[in-house]
Amino acid sequence: MTNAAASLLQSSLPGLELVKRGKVRDVYAVDNAHFLIVATDRISAFDCILPTAIARKGEVLTALSEFWFEKLAGIVPNHLVTTDLEQMPQTVRGEGDLEGRSMLVRRADVFPVECVVRGYLVGSGWKDYLRTGEVCGHKLPENLVESAELPEAIFTPSTKADEGHDENISEAQVRDILGAETTEYLHQTSVRLYTEARNYARSRGIIIADTKFEFGRDKDGQIILVDEALTPDSSRFWPAQSYIPGKSQPSFDKQFVRDYLETLDWDKQPPAPPLPADVASATTERYLEAYRLLTGKDL
Repeated sequence: MTNAAASLLQSSLPGLELVKRGKVRDVYAVDNAHFLIVATDRISAFDCILPTAIARKGEVLTALSEFWFEKLAGIVPNHLVTTDLEQMPQTVRGEGDLEGRSMLVRRADVFPVECVVRGYLVGSGWKDYLRTGEVCGHKLPENLVESAELPEAIFTPSTKADEGHDENISEAQVRDILGAETTEYLHQTSVRLYTEARNYARSRGIIIADTKFEFGRDKDGQIILVDEALTPDSSRFWPAQSYIPGKSQPSFDKQFVRDYLETLDWDKQPPAPPLPADVASATTERYLEAYRLLTGKDL
């Protein structure tokens, strides 16, 4: 996979119809059966898109998603067709510099929930636990500390917001949206995906504290894994060798950016402030290191 020639904050592919511009990904219609997903170098924090590009971020997201889609395909099928431009339709190959940051995927009707799985007590889950002793309706043991490993991974779904904040919802609310059978399948499948990935990552020196998955139905009605999988954008990655419960952990993910932004006098509303060059480059290094540790290869 070749290096991206330059950072990309926004793609422009005049020959294809733009379907959606998300926080990080731009989605284009290729034909009736396929989308092209372009992972830009945008980064968001506190649900705001920052004006600073994180060099090579789109490459890491694409390559890691491809790695996990292949590794976890035995649990659930996914939407990935190829990341190889040479195998994509001619209408795609003729468009811009997409090398290394593009996925041709099968279309799916995406469920309007995010399937979050937590194995450790951190983030909004930690705040909820301090307040109520629970996380999304899951009663947890008393006297747990920040970043503690949970007795078992828990399924904590949330709404899926294109803009603004995702909000935690109960599993009962998911059943109201998707029905009991689909909800149970998403619950069990999400926990299986997380558990297998967590165990593998731990053997590679990374703790996956939590992650989120998205699913949809393909044209045949089959439930498939979509979007990205187990990247530093959708997960909390911690270095296992420095893990100490009872405090915030260093990370390979965008928590590093969040921590910097917390030092600023910013109300977490758009427009977001730019990142200093050293923070941006250090973030790139964290993403690349996560890829190297998990795959055993340099990108």
